Amino acid sequence: MRVCNKYQQGVTLIGMLLWGVVIVFVALVAMKLTPAYIEYFTITKVLRDIGQDPEIKTLKASDIRDKFNKRSQIDDIHSVKPNDLEISKDGGVTVVSVDYPFQTKLVGNISLLVDFHASSDSGESRTVQQGE
Repeated sequence: MRVCNKYQQGVTLIGMLLWGVVIVFVALVAMKLTPAYIEYFTITKVLRDIGQDPEIKTLKASDIRDKFNKRSQIDDIHSVKPNDLEISKDGGVTVVSVDYPFQTKLVGNISLLVDFHASSDSGESRTVQQGE
């Protein structure tokens, strides 16, 4: 009885090693970027909370920066300082936003750079405020 090797299927050792390298690389990138995205979502939440404060229309820019500074100490925000905030009026609504980069070393002389934009302005809250 002859066994035909023509229809054998499976993963070779080289194939497994290549997939292992790909999986390790993706896991490394994910581990390096996860803290940046957690901090981004925290910054976005803080800015939205500040933007939804009813007294924001009467606050000066320095008062808004002080509010952000207090929240950033509580929420452990290090990437954005109060002076980085851009405060503007858009149709009678005060908008607090920030653009900031996040850079981290990956391996050797290779780094990851991500640009973030966070704002107190959300489409839903703006529509409600303009409709009033």
